[in-house]
Amino acid sequence: MKQYLYLIRKRHIFSAETDMINVRYWLILLLFFLGFKVTAQSKYSTTNAAAITYYKKAGAFLDRQDRANAIQQLQSAIAADDNFAEAHVQLADLHKSLQQYKDAIVHYRKALDLNAELSRSIYLKLGELEINSGEYEQAKVHLEKYITYANLTAENRFFAKKLIADADFSIIAIKNPVQFKPINLGPEINSPNDEYMPVSAADDNTLIFTRKVQNNEDFYKSIRLNNQWGAATYLSKFINTAEYNEGAQSLSQDGKYLFFTGCNRPDGMGRCDIYVTQRKGDDWGKPFNLGAPVNSSGWESQPSISADGHTLYFVSNRKGGYGGYDIWKCRLTDKGWAEPENLGPNINTPYDEQSPYIHPDDSTLYFCSNGWPGLGNKDLFVSRINNAGKWQKPENLGYPINSCGDENGMSISTTGGFAYFASNTLSGYGGFDIYMFELPEKSKPHAVTYVKGSVIDAATKQPMEANVEIVDLATNIPVYQNTSSATGGDFLVPLVTGRNYGLTIIKNGYLFSSENFSLNKGETHKPFNIEVPLNTIEIGKSAILKNIFFDINRYDLRPESQSALRYLIDFMAMNPTVSIEIAGYTDNSGNDAINQSLSANRAKAVYQYLVNHGVNGNKLQFKGYGKLNPVAPNTTEDGKAKNRRTEFRIVAK
Repeated sequence: MKQYLYLIRKRHIFSAETDMINVRYWLILLLFFLGFKVTAQSKYSTTNAAAITYYKKAGAFLDRQDRANAIQQLQSAIAADDNFAEAHVQLADLHKSLQQYKDAIVHYRKALDLNAELSRSIYLKLGELEINSGEYEQAKVHLEKYITYANLTAENRFFAKKLIADADFSIIAIKNPVQFKPINLGPEINSPNDEYMPVSAADDNTLIFTRKVQNNEDFYKSIRLNNQWGAATYLSKFINTAEYNEGAQSLSQDGKYLFFTGCNRPDGMGRCDIYVTQRKGDDWGKPFNLGAPVNSSGWESQPSISADGHTLYFVSNRKGGYGGYDIWKCRLTDKGWAEPENLGPNINTPYDEQSPYIHPDDSTLYFCSNGWPGLGNKDLFVSRINNAGKWQKPENLGYPINSCGDENGMSISTTGGFAYFASNTLSGYGGFDIYMFELPEKSKPHAVTYVKGSVIDAATKQPMEANVEIVDLATNIPVYQNTSSATGGDFLVPLVTGRNYGLTIIKNGYLFSSENFSLNKGETHKPFNIEVPLNTIEIGKSAILKNIFFDINRYDLRPESQSALRYLIDFMAMNPTVSIEIAGYTDNSGNDAINQSLSANRAKAVYQYLVNHGVNGNKLQFKGYGKLNPVAPNTTEDGKAKNRRTEFRIVAK
């Protein structure tokens, strides 16, 4: 460059006219070279040649997807010049892609310290990382700076405002913590491996969870006896496999069906599908793919089955959703599974909703989301159905249940008092461990208890498989229909308090048995444990119709009697040669003549209902017995209630 300046200064070798022309020429040439030099140097915020060389080498490694060496070169570039802003940004981007968030934050902040206007995108990326690292005040400052820029894309502006809402929520939540005292379930369940996705049966004495060993996921179970979990055992060779992962499961409340996620299986319809298997004695049967319409060519996972077994909640990225992963539900009909329904915008967001858990109250849904205001990453939420049958907008479970980390995979005990979850941030036995904690009062579901029973042959005392049906007496709609197990005759059914239920046990060749449960609202109910003996159909054998109801001193059948009368109609249809007597009884209160008349009229009301609904009247008799043949002492109100009853007795077969 010096020679060009020298030539310009040699004015005496040119004439005046030539001098002016050449001066212009040389000035233009000089400015060209000077401009070239300025342009070359202004490409970066540093003039340090070594730093630039390292930076370019990092770019070459990135072109080859070699992030490790790219990071080394960028670190060398910064070592050569710590004020190299672009190198800090590139290094931050790499740390972010590797989920090394704290390192990424350091370098983004350094870049902004060097040049606050270097790139507006830094403010969005930094704000997101600060949210997910629990640095909410700083995040809010950077995100509010970001949305001051003009010409942002609608998507980025929406995302920034969503993150600001996260920051606002988190700042308040941390100042108002909820109760959270997690308890590790112990070495019987947890190990140095990862354990997660715990689910329990209605009695909370069976826990099934996922354990990952050498990158293979399998199911394990633990049984609780005397309030102590037993050593976890391999669930079943019919479900677990060496070549595929089994996970994200849901156990039906009676413990008889296991819905789970299987990925990349030969019989799969998409990348991940939902499967179901049935318990067979102490083991499980071969699982089968639920097929369409539950599964699709997309991704279906994380099933949760309702207490009545008729509604399946699950996660899918199929078309028609609101975001990446949405929560859907599918109803079981007489023709199979109906078309899935999206739970709608009060549950799903433009982001991800996952890990649904429908509580046995069938009206409280727990799930995780990174779309609703939270403390960063995925938080746990609860939503409830209103009187119109619509899901309400979810409530965050609060801090410190939720944190800036990922919270998901929570299930709730039937009683609603405790939640099970997995964490790798608490002091455990290694990796993810399973914990339980008491739910805050505001996050608890409706009160639920359960009936646990066994069906036996009244004569032999042997357990039997029989049909079990529970009906909501207010609506006469079944809330549970299944069978007792063939090996133990057992069944287990959750019941929401605040309702009255009728239980009926049916088996061909036997008199059916009925029971009712009155669960008054606001009361705490212990579980019902019953043994149901069934009598064979023989002349002289009788059964009490416990779900036939009359008002006091009246003989008009109340509407909640309809389900029990339906069972009696079906019984007569299934046993056309049988003749029965309908017998009415009262307690010993009041006038004997009045009691005799009342009991006869009640028996007649049942008789007339059966005849009106197609039962052959020639197969029916009715009689009132008043206070005769009590089945309990008339000295207590409970005893008197048992004596006020309607029976049917076999008189011919």
